[in-house]
Amino acid sequence: MVRMLAAILISAMTVSAADLPSRKYLNLATIKLMVAASEAKARELNVDVTVCIVDPSGNLLFFEKADGASLNTIDFAQKKARHAAFYGSPSKDAEDTVNKGNVQAMAFPNFFPNQGGLPIRVDGQILGGIAASGAKSEIDEQIAQAGLDALMKK
Repeated sequence: MVRMLAAILISAMTVSAADLPSRKYLNLATIKLMVAASEAKARELNVDVTVCIVDPSGNLLFFEKADGASLNTIDFAQKKARHAAFYGSPSKDAEDTVNKGNVQAMAFPNFFPNQGGLPIRVDGQILGGIAASGAKSEIDEQIAQAGLDALMKK
């Protein structure tokens, strides 16, 4: 009886690869496509920016600083992208939160209140964040949006 019960439990606990959930991720070809679109938008707008893409955990997948972009854009682009990935919302939302007086939000991990970071979302799943830094914040967001637009057209 015990052996039979054990066999039933083991077979019930056995999971095949087909039973595992599948997860989308950003591969190198997709990242390059997004970056090329962001770079093209930056050239069109005649601005030098830093572009950053992170995975859902905020780990760096891509980083590029234009020659004319200032050094502070290195940190800002990463913080904007991480915010977007962690919270699944544009970093502009964090800026709006602080502007409304909710400064306590500044204590949240990876919370960064500066426009220019956008979540990368496909089929409702967060794949990471993309951000630009180096121009006016609304222009940074336009550059990040160009990368997202390229992904959605793929």
